[in-house]
Amino acid sequence: MIETRDLSERRTAAGLVPFAVVPVAGIVTVLVVVLTALSGRYGFHRDELYFLEAGRHLAWGYVDQPPLTPLLARTGTALFGDTPAGLRVISTIVCAASVMLTALIARELHGGRRAQVIAACCSAGSGDFLALGHMVSTATFDLFAWLVISWLVLRLLRTGDTRLYVPTGVAAGIGMENKYLVAVLVVALLLGVLAVGPRRVLRGWWPLAGIIIAAGIALPNLWWQAAHGWPEFSVAASIDATDGMTNRILFVPMQVVLLSPLFVPIWVAGLVRLVRDPAIRWARSIALAYPVLCAAVLLGGGKPYYALPLLTVVIAAGCEPVARWSGDARRGRLLVAGILLAALVNTVVTLPVLPPGELSLVNGLDKEQGEQIGWPQLAEATAGEWSHIPADRRLKAVIFTQNYGEAGAIARYGPAHGLPAPYSGHMSYADWRRPPDSADGPVLLVRQSTDTRMRRYFTACQQAGRVDNGQGVHNAEQNAVIDLCTGTVARWSVIWPSLRRF
Repeated sequence: MIETRDLSERRTAAGLVPFAVVPVAGIVTVLVVVLTALSGRYGFHRDELYFLEAGRHLAWGYVDQPPLTPLLARTGTALFGDTPAGLRVISTIVCAASVMLTALIARELHGGRRAQVIAACCSAGSGDFLALGHMVSTATFDLFAWLVISWLVLRLLRTGDTRLYVPTGVAAGIGMENKYLVAVLVVALLLGVLAVGPRRVLRGWWPLAGIIIAAGIALPNLWWQAAHGWPEFSVAASIDATDGMTNRILFVPMQVVLLSPLFVPIWVAGLVRLVRDPAIRWARSIALAYPVLCAAVLLGGGKPYYALPLLTVVIAAGCEPVARWSGDARRGRLLVAGILLAALVNTVVTLPVLPPGELSLVNGLDKEQGEQIGWPQLAEATAGEWSHIPADRRLKAVIFTQNYGEAGAIARYGPAHGLPAPYSGHMSYADWRRPPDSADGPVLLVRQSTDTRMRRYFTACQQAGRVDNGQGVHNAEQNAVIDLCTGTVARWSVIWPSLRRF
C-alpha cells in the first residue's frame, strides 16, 4: 500500500531521505510470496531445460552465453531440488533484490519515502520483473546487474567519489559473465557523461582501475569466446536475421507493454525530471544514455526487453514528481488504483495463474507462458516411438532433436521412460555430444511440424508420431513431429558441422 504522506522527510548527512525499509520490505515480501506460490504451477521453460543441461557441462563459456546462468541453475537445483520450483528460488531472490535496488535508485535521485515506495510498487508490479522473477533466464540476472551498476554510477555522479569505480567494475565484470549487454550499458552511460557531465568523475586512475577489474573478471569467458572463434557473433547475427526486423518494429510498443501502459506517465515524468530538475542535474547523463542504448539495440536487431533495466531507472526518477502530484487523497487513491490494476493485469499475463487450457487468452502477449507446457508429453511421445524400434536395433539408434528445448525435455524426462541421451545440433548441444559413426540408424528425428530442414540429412524418413501437450496450448512444440528415419546420408562426423544451428 502506498503511503498517503511521508512519515519522515528528514535528510541524512548525504542529503538523502532515509530508506523506506519497512514499506519496501513489505512490498518485496508480497512479491516473494506470489512468485513462490506460483513457481511450480506449470513446468520448466525451454530455456530452463537448456540451462539445466548446460549446468551439467560447466565451462567458461557457451556459444550463446557466458557461464553464470548455467552455474546458478545448477546451484539452484542442487540446493532446492530438481524441480521448477526449486530451480526458480534463485530467480525469486534476484527479483526481490532488484525491487529493492529500484527503490534505492529512487532514493539516490532525491526521492522521498513515498517516491521510494512508488518505485518499489512499479517494479514489483511490472510485467518485466514478474516474468523474470518467475523463471531462470539470462535476463533475470542481467536486470539485477544493470540496476546495481546504475545505482553505483548514480552514487558516483552524485558524490564525485571515484573510488566507486571499484565496485562498479566488479559488478560490470560479473555482469559480463552472464550477458555481454552489460558492456553496451557501460558505453551508453560513458557517452552520456562525456556529453553532459559531470566529466570530473572521469579524471584520475580510478576509472582505469574499474575497467581493469571488469576486464579481469570477464577475461575467462572472453578467452573462451576467442579460442572458439567468437561464436557469440554468429548467434547475434542469427537472431538479427531471424527476428531483427520484427524486434525493430515492436521495439517501442513492447517497451510499453512489458512494463505497463499505465506506467508511461511515470516514465515520461522521469525523462523530463532528469533533463530539467536542477536538484539532480548531475544525473542528466541517464536521460541521454537511455536513447543511446535504444539506438544500439535497434541497430543490432536486439529484443525490446534489452533496454528495460535502464528504463526502470528512468521510471525511478519519475517517482518523486508523481509522489508530489499524488499528495492529496483523491490523486493518491487514483495512483494506488492504477498501480494495482497494472500489477493485476501483468500477473495474469506473465505468471501461471490461468488454467493451462486457457493460456490462449494471454499467449499472444507473453508466449513464454506457453513454453512451460508440454515437455513431459514430448518425452513420453518420443518414448512411445522409441519402443517400436526392435531392441537389437536400438544399440545403434539415435534420438536427434531440432532444438535445445526438445533435447532438454528428453534429457530431463526421458530416463524415466528408458530413453537414451538425445543429440542436437542446436547451440551448445552440438558441442556436448555427437553420435559415434557406428550409430548408423535408425534415427528418431524430433522436429517442429513446420520445419523440415533437418530431414535432408537423414534417409527414408517417415512420420511416426506427433506430440500433443494435452492442454490445447498452441506453443512451438504443439503437434511437433517425430520422424523415423533409416539412417543418415553420410557418417555423423561428416554431417555434424551442417547440423549445427544458432
